[in-house]
Amino acid sequence: QVQLVESGGGTVQPGESLRLSCAASGRIDSVNNMDWYRQAPGQERELVASITSGGSIDYAESVKGRFTISRGNARNTVYLQMNSLKPEDTAVYYCHAKISRVVNVEGAVATREYWGQGTLVTVSS
Repeated sequence: QVQLVESGGGTVQPGESLRLSCAASGRIDSVNNMDWYRQAPGQERELVASITSGGSIDYAESVKGRFTISRGNARNTVYLQMNSLKPEDTAVYYCHAKISRVVNVEGAVATREYWGQGTLVTVSS
């Protein structure tokens, strides 16, 4: 029922900027947290930035000062503003979210993890 869809990837030159967007759709009662991961060719997927529903934010050391994660007003969207992009930022970027739903009349909650399909960011001169 739940889908995460990323957009905003592309090819840019070093020093330029991109803004990635991710929107969660479907039956959602609560988005506990939303994150951005990336995976470069031949590398493991790594966490780039995360933001909780309470506003707690963490960044990978490699992107601090350059990337900014934020939540949209709808609370089911997340953005990643990427400035001063470097060639080493080249990767497929994935949106990730933990989403909760009330699943029965007693109010039981199911929490699941979801991944977007990924959007490719290429930084090259």
